[in-house]
Amino acid sequence: MKQEYQDLILQACGASQLRVGATIQTLWSGYGEIIRVHLDGSDRPSVIVKHVTFPGDAERTDRSHIRKAKSYQVESRWYQEYSAESSCRIPACLAAHSCGDDMLLVLEDLDVAGFDQRRTSVNDGEIRACLSWLAHFHALFLGVEPDGLWPVGTYWHLETRPDELEAMEEGQLKAAAGDIDRMLNGCHFKTLVHGDAKLANFCFSPGGQDVAAVDFQYVGGGCGIKDVIYLLGSCLKGRECQKKVPGLLSHYFTELKLSVNKEVDFASLEAEWRELFAFAWADFDRFLLGWMPGHWKINSYSQQLTNEVLCKLKL
Repeated sequence: MKQEYQDLILQACGASQLRVGATIQTLWSGYGEIIRVHLDGSDRPSVIVKHVTFPGDAERTDRSHIRKAKSYQVESRWYQEYSAESSCRIPACLAAHSCGDDMLLVLEDLDVAGFDQRRTSVNDGEIRACLSWLAHFHALFLGVEPDGLWPVGTYWHLETRPDELEAMEEGQLKAAAGDIDRMLNGCHFKTLVHGDAKLANFCFSPGGQDVAAVDFQYVGGGCGIKDVIYLLGSCLKGRECQKKVPGLLSHYFTELKLSVNKEVDFASLEAEWRELFAFAWADFDRFLLGWMPGHWKINSYSQQLTNEVLCKLKL
């Protein structure tokens, strides 16, 4: 690690010395890494450092590269300008630095804060904890403009994925992609969406009843139900969805109602977002069919919702 980055971390954390620890994960397509840094002389025993550096062979005009580069700029803006207002548990941003192709985020270590559990599978209570986090997040940012963030949050929305649309087989869903996108983007009740609210981006307390969220590269404006369908799709298989989604959706809207400003017409909000539930799922299905047609998330439940949407659109 460059000395200037070490000095930045030491200053931000009031530490006297540091030791670079294990790599937690490498970033998608070789765009850097996330590491744990151990500290001496600080009230924090460790911090998490997200170090973004563009690969030497990255084609700067490539659509994928441009999307990734912007996503890291958005995440830095999020942590610096929005996250301090969030009552939903996320890592505190201790420092942010950008220079050329390098970007550094120094973040609170959530393991130290009591969110040291990760899940590859979850029970209903743990799914509800994640849904509660999303409900409070969406309520907090209801009506907030995504200044400096993605105008439309989520990494799969149609405008940023023309290659995947082109790769789809011809059919009703491909023909309806624009209409589905317009339905979602035209919703009246907009909020900020996490944009990548999969199970892997939630950190759990030991008992699983409390969660914190990470990875805000695709935070932006939109309909909150998009986060909900993405979370549920990352936790449940097709048959489980048929059985469990109705109750889990009710939990989300109960939590959302408790969290929104009392002046909000909640009945209209819930009606709109419930109506868009199938559209959001079909929209993600559209992305998967163009990106990885054999993905396990394409199942009987997703196909059922997609067919419902196509019927509503008379296609």
